[in-house]
Amino acid sequence: MLARQFDALLAAAESDGGIDFDGLRVVREGDGHGDDAESNDGYTFATPEHEATGLSESELHAHADGNPYVSNWYFWEREVQRHDSPRRAFLRHAEAAADHGVHERYDALADGMVTEWGQLRIEATLTDDGDGYRRYDVRHVDDADHPVEELERYDDPLDARDLSKHDDDGMYRPLKTGTNLPTGWTFHDLGWRDAVETVETLYPATVANWYREREGRLDIDHWTDTTDRQTGIYGVVSELPREAVEWVAEAACVDSQCVKRREWQYDEGDELAADGGTGAFPCREPCSLVIAAARRWTKLEEEEPREYTFHLTPSEKEQIEGVIDAVADGRVDEIREADVYEDANRYRTRYLRAKLFDDHGDLGGVPTDPDDHENHDDHDE
Repeated sequence: MLARQFDALLAAAESDGGIDFDGLRVVREGDGHGDDAESNDGYTFATPEHEATGLSESELHAHADGNPYVSNWYFWEREVQRHDSPRRAFLRHAEAAADHGVHERYDALADGMVTEWGQLRIEATLTDDGDGYRRYDVRHVDDADHPVEELERYDDPLDARDLSKHDDDGMYRPLKTGTNLPTGWTFHDLGWRDAVETVETLYPATVANWYREREGRLDIDHWTDTTDRQTGIYGVVSELPREAVEWVAEAACVDSQCVKRREWQYDEGDELAADGGTGAFPCREPCSLVIAAARRWTKLEEEEPREYTFHLTPSEKEQIEGVIDAVADGRVDEIREADVYEDANRYRTRYLRAKLFDDHGDLGGVPTDPDDHENHDDHDE
């Protein structure tokens, strides 16, 4: 085994309490003095499968050499360290350390242990030299089966900031945790620090908030908490009716739109009925994108309803409903030009517009404002 690992093992065994970690127990018994020194002196080396006592230093080395419990202890306690930290907890989560013993994990790590984090696929593997070090591959879940050579490879976690700015169509991504993370890249063969930093760059604060929630310390700012502190042009958001907040959550805070799991409600003790999603990490407050959109919705909700009369065939009514669904679900680009049976087919929609819109662009010839009749007539004259 590596000399530095055995030196660390000896030092830890000599310390108060010795080593007691992930099934490994190593301790120096006795101090070499007294009538029963011979029977008490020596090291104890124990794992769930084996225990040996009264070991000399060379015997301890023989037991520790090549033992996965030792290399596992060294990686976590001497390399990662950082007890009670989000990063350590996340890395332990990535190899299901709470659910599986060392031998079971090492067998799995030899082939790669995979965990998903939003749209990220994180694979942990063991190095080949037997030192217990882990290496990590971070990529989009849709690229799971692609060889590294087919993907654009990055080594610097900060590169994740630029590659995640736009989706696969080149459109800017205003929401870091939106479901449009681009594909075609990998951060391969990373050490543990760079692996966590890459995840945190792609999905800021998600590791920390996941950890706080797990520890029962997640601080949640509900809708009223967040909107009450808005100022300037966003101050009006607090006026949005509660019913409309339900629509906000249903529109923006679901699995199809965001990989977070909404934990904020309308107010403490006043839960929203809208589904909060199933993401691995929580959303602790309405995000800036939701607040910006809610400002516009607040203005729209201030309008008084009017009654309009349109004459539609049953199929035309259903088509309009289908078009709204297709746009809301982001399926418009998936509908081919030849799919004329699809409600949101481009030619079918253009046909509906040609039939129902007048020369002024009014549906059914009905102006949005009754005064538009006069304006239209004046313009026609």
